[in-house]
Parts: sequence; structure tokens; C-alpha cells
Amino acid sequence: MTKEQRKTNCHFCGYCCAFTATVEDGRVTALEPDPTRYPYDDRILAGCQRWRMNLDVLDSAQRVNYPLKRVGERGSGQWERVSWDAALDEIATRLVALREEHGAGVLASMIGGPHTSFWPLHRFMTLFGSPNNVGIGQICWNPRIWMDVLTFGWTVEADITDETGCVLIWGTNPAESDNSAFWRALLKVGKDPTTKLVVIDPRYTRTARAADLWLAPRPGTDCALALGFIHVIIEEGLVDRAFVDEWCHGYDELAAEAEAYAPARVAELTGVPVEDIVAAARMFAGPHGGAYPSALVSGRGIDQVGESVAPTHRAICCLRAITGNVDRPGSCVLAEGSDFTAEADLELTLRFMDELSPLCLNTPYTPLQCYEGFAKVEAITERFGRKLPVRYLTSAHPDLVLRAMETGDPYPIRALVVEATNPLITYADTHRVYEALRSLDLLVVLEYYLTPTAALADFVLPAAGAIERSIFQAHGGVANMAYGGPKAVDPYYERKSDYEIFRALGLRLGQAEEWPDATFEDAIATTLAPCGMTWEEYCEKGIYHRHPGYFKHLVLDENDSPRGFATMTGKVELASEMLDALGGQRVPKPGTPRKLCSPELIASKQAEGFVHIPLITGSRKQPYNASMYFNNEAFRQRSPYPVVEMSEATADSLGFTKGETVVVATDRGEARFILDTVAMCDNLINVDYGWWHPEWQMAEPDLGGMWESNINCLTACDLGPTELMIGTWSYNAIDCMIGHDDTTLSWTEKG
Repeated sequence: MTKEQRKTNCHFCGYCCAFTATVEDGRVTALEPDPTRYPYDDRILAGCQRWRMNLDVLDSAQRVNYPLKRVGERGSGQWERVSWDAALDEIATRLVALREEHGAGVLASMIGGPHTSFWPLHRFMTLFGSPNNVGIGQICWNPRIWMDVLTFGWTVEADITDETGCVLIWGTNPAESDNSAFWRALLKVGKDPTTKLVVIDPRYTRTARAADLWLAPRPGTDCALALGFIHVIIEEGLVDRAFVDEWCHGYDELAAEAEAYAPARVAELTGVPVEDIVAAARMFAGPHGGAYPSALVSGRGIDQVGESVAPTHRAICCLRAITGNVDRPGSCVLAEGSDFTAEADLELTLRFMDELSPLCLNTPYTPLQCYEGFAKVEAITERFGRKLPVRYLTSAHPDLVLRAMETGDPYPIRALVVEATNPLITYADTHRVYEALRSLDLLVVLEYYLTPTAALADFVLPAAGAIERSIFQAHGGVANMAYGGPKAVDPYYERKSDYEIFRALGLRLGQAEEWPDATFEDAIATTLAPCGMTWEEYCEKGIYHRHPGYFKHLVLDENDSPRGFATMTGKVELASEMLDALGGQRVPKPGTPRKLCSPELIASKQAEGFVHIPLITGSRKQPYNASMYFNNEAFRQRSPYPVVEMSEATADSLGFTKGETVVVATDRGEARFILDTVAMCDNLINVDYGWWHPEWQMAEPDLGGMWESNINCLTACDLGPTELMIGTWSYNAIDCMIGHDDTTLSWTEKG
């Protein structure tokens, strides 16, 4: 028997914490946190409930260990075990036949995260010739990245230092979402009497409890709130005039728009008291304007409000700029492009733009989130040596992909590869997704477990998971940072890493020249080579990171002039020339919240005693993460059933009782939950996201219980009422009907 210690990493959240694995004869027998590697803080793992799953899931009876091929009707739950060669040969043959019949756009992909490496799938899609990768970017990450880039020329990140005087957390709850080093830093800020912590969230979260000031705006009014802050800062003379006069474009236009958002009006729109609006603006600007640097972090809470998404992010960018909190120590620093190979070069999309662009479904509908829009922006950022990740920022809109599956317009999509996501639970409009997936000629799912989506597949391919696959987490290359480490052991049974799977398919489709690295570890070594770090050094340190310098706009170019910002004007664009050129807003203006309840539904449900009320969803709830980890018995004992939250005052006024079963409905469908009362905005409900029964049979008609408490049975992604530049749909600030339900929820019967 051989026994050795090996470095490896968890992958149950995006932080990929470091571990030391004890390996005996190729099997992991023990796992211990390793605080000597990223994220360098043993308190994180001490407070984490997920990492202990690593050993259990390696040999879990629920894991898919061998390639499975459907032998019965789609969704029947009838499978046969096949060899990898048989599965990949047939998948490749069928893909080639479909491409010959319908063209390269016939294939789409759906991907989630963060427990995967995105670029191998994207490279495969590029080489196949299809632009139709669908992700969650339009509702998570893309809006912020796009608006940062259009305003500043690149993305910005909070740079919290001892100099920071105020930290503003907007629409995110790191206490629940990741238990990260960032959350530890916020706790320190909250306890520091010299630094102000402001949290903006409709719910009184654990993060809000650490704050000096909590603001709870009505969902969908965040843009108005940001414009209200700008109004106060301008009116009270707290603008950093030196920075604005020299380095900002369009200040007068922004000021004219903000003039209409006096605190009294903003209070009416948002529900935030006037005194809190003024106090928060003063805290962020500093008592005398620029007296100290301030940092701002935003999250998914404002990434999912439809029409208002881009304007809200733009208003937040403008708030940073007029207070001088741009690339200044302790404020919001512009990231650098990666020294290692950029994501855009790994996915190869830039090389094949001419072939892919004509097939882009988005082009007539979302002029920024498409190949043509990307090319316009990339032409500017490239002059600064920075490459944006193409596939994320051009990802196909789900409404358009579903339409192509349903109708063949503008061309048929008949095949789909799904990786690291469960679209029947996590994508908007479950009923529509279900019908579209059932209609396909070929559905391939890479998975750890049989999920509702996998239950409809033609092939389920067993994916290697945490500590059996190496990790390289680079966040799309928009920052000069990558972290992770080596696998502890080769994958158990016949599982394979996503890189192995897509490379093997690529070789079968004639892509051999573009897959030169035989293993993912070789590919990581190749990726790291330009920055001078070896694979061995990366494994030892667990991170590559260079902190960006400050005041980069002042660096002299070849003409001895400050290089400025990578925008059309070379300045921070408070009025966006690029958005104007694409038919968008020059300055931010709030949009209208999405309505999912027709007058007919409202009238009929009110006659049954239902109440019409705004809804938010998607908030994180430890120890779960979206639709993951419901198969952990300890987690289910702690949080055994899905809930609808409302304030106690709202429950009392509407006649609801804590613990009762309620039904929530829109025109799209309905779902059932248990009611709970928490501290949050009045006249609002927060609905749990991602619930299903992993322990139930994965077959029709129940498909793991996905129809009972799945909030996406109520949501919609259709383009009409979405944000116009990117196509962001709404999970927050949507309306619904809620009523009493006298049935017993299965979660309480069988859960």
C-alpha cells in the first residue's frame, strides 16, 4: 500500500479553497484544509459546511460513473451503459449528419458554473462553427462587465485597504453567497469605527446586519436610487471636480438627468427614507468630497431586473467616477488583462469571427451582446492590450435559441450539449424549456448526477468532479488572476474531465490541430507559459496574481501623453458614446419592471383570494447554491423545504401565517412553498430558487419533483420586455399572485 499527501482543491463554490488529500493506492482517504495556499484563511473553511462533502461525493451511490445511452422514450428513465468510444463515436456521427443537413448553427450549448472550465466547450463550439452557446451571463456578470467597459474602458474591482473610508455593498450578500475572504474583510470594515459600511438590499441579510447603514429599496428602483445619490453629491458640492473636469466626458448631461432625482422624489420611488438617501451619498462621497477613497461592490441582485439592469450599472459607474473613486488606492481599481493566455485566445473565437458572426441570433435584437457589438468595443480595448472573453459577452439569448428549437427560425437548432447546469430548474420559463428539450434530435448532458435535464438526454456523460479534476479559475481573463490547483487522483470509475470529453469529440470531428495538449494539466501549463509561471509553481502556490497599478490613465504613451481610458473619447464616459452609437442610452435612465400577470389572471386569482405582489428570487441560502446540494441529507435537515419569505407586517396585513403552504402564480405557471417571515421590505415576497428532489426517480412524469416548487415555472426570458442592449431578463422586480393552498407539500410528506 502506498500513502502520500497531495495538494488539491475544493470546487463547491467559486473560491476553490486549497486542501491536502491523503491518497492511498489511488483513493482519497482523508482531506484537510491547506491555509498555506489561496485563499490563505483557515477561518473560511472553519465556517464552511460544503467542503466536507468532497469525500462523500467521490463514491456517492447517486453519481453517474459510466456513459449512459437512452434506450426508451425520452424521459422514460431507461438507460444502457455504453463505452466511451461507443458514446463519443455516435455523438460525433450524429453531429456531423445534423451539420450537413442544417448547417453549423444546428448545435447549441448550455453552461452554468462555476464548477467547470468554460473554454473547452467554447473551443469545441467555435471549431464546430456554431455561435449558439447559452449561459447565465445576461443575468449574472455580463451587465456589470459590459457597463464597466463602456464607461471606464475595462472592468473595475473593489480595492479595500486601510485608506478606504466607505464600502458600499449593492445587491449582494457575501455572508451567504460564498463565506469568502471578501466577507471576512467586510466584517472587519463593519467593526472599524473609522470606515463606513453601507448595504443596499431589500432583505435584512447577515451582510446588512454588519452595516452602519442598511437601505432597502423596492426591487427595480436601484437606478433611481443611484441617480438620487448623484443628485445629492452634485447639489452638496461633493463632486471630485479635478477628476471630473480632466477625465470625465458628459458630466453636464449626467447632471441634467440627475436633477430630476431629488431625495424626496427618490424616496417615493424607492421606499428609502430621505435621510438615508442623503446619508449614504455623503458617506460614499466623503464629508468634503474625495476626503477618502470609497469602494463599491455590486451583485446579482441588480443583474436581474430586466430593462433597468444596464442603466443601474451605468449609474453606479457614474457614481464612482464623479467622486473620483476610479483607479485610486482604496477605491475601485481598474483591473488588468491577464498575463497568461486570454480566455478569448483559449476559446479561439476571435480567429473565426467572420464565420460565426453571420449565424449570431442576437444581432437584430441586442446590439451590444452580439458579434458586431463585441467587435466595436474590442477594437478599442485591444489598443490597450486587453482582450475581452468573446463567448461570454456574445452568448446567445435563450429566447432566441428556444425559438430556433421550436420553429426553426431563422435556422433549426436540433442538438444541444449541456454542461454544469440544470436548465429545467435554473433557466427561465421551465415549461418552454421542457418542450424545447423534448423536441431535440440530440441532447447530450455532462453531469455528476441524474438531474431532471439529464433525464431527458440521449447521452449522459459522467463528469469528473472536485479533487478528481484540476482547476484553473480565471474569471474570463478580465483580471490578472487565476487560482486553483491539481487534481488529487485520477477520476474514479469512468468519469472524465470536460477537457478530455470535448477534446475527444473534437478529434473525431477533425479538430486535432486545435487540441495540441493531451491533458488539461498540459493545457493549463500552456496557458500559464506567457506569464512565466510553470504548472509546478502554480500547483505549489495555488494562485497567479499581480495586483494592478493605480492611476493607469496617467501612464505616458509613446507620444509622452497620458494614455487615458479605453473608451471612444479616451475619458470616463458619463455619457456613453458607444451606447449612443448602438441606439442605447447616453446617460442612465430607469426602466420599467417586468409584468408577468395579465389583467385576466389578476382578476381571476383575486376572486379566489389571491394577492397581487412584487417578487424577487435567486437570493443565496447557505449551504445550498442555486439548484445544487439538495442531495446532502444534513443540509436538507437544516433547510428541509422551499420557502416564500415576507415581512411579518406584510403577512399580518395580507392574512398569511408563518408555516402555511402557499401557491405563487403568474401567467407562465405556478409553484408551491412554505411561508416564512423575515426582516425585509414590506409588500414584497422573496421566493426560494432551484428546488427539486434529487432522491426521487429521474423519469416522467415527476422528473425529480421539478414541477412542484420550481420558481422558474413562473418566470420568462422572452426578449420583448428585456434590457435592450444585452437582453437581460427579470428574476427580480416581477409581479405574481400569491394565495393560500390547502394541499400538503411533498417536501413535508417525503422530504
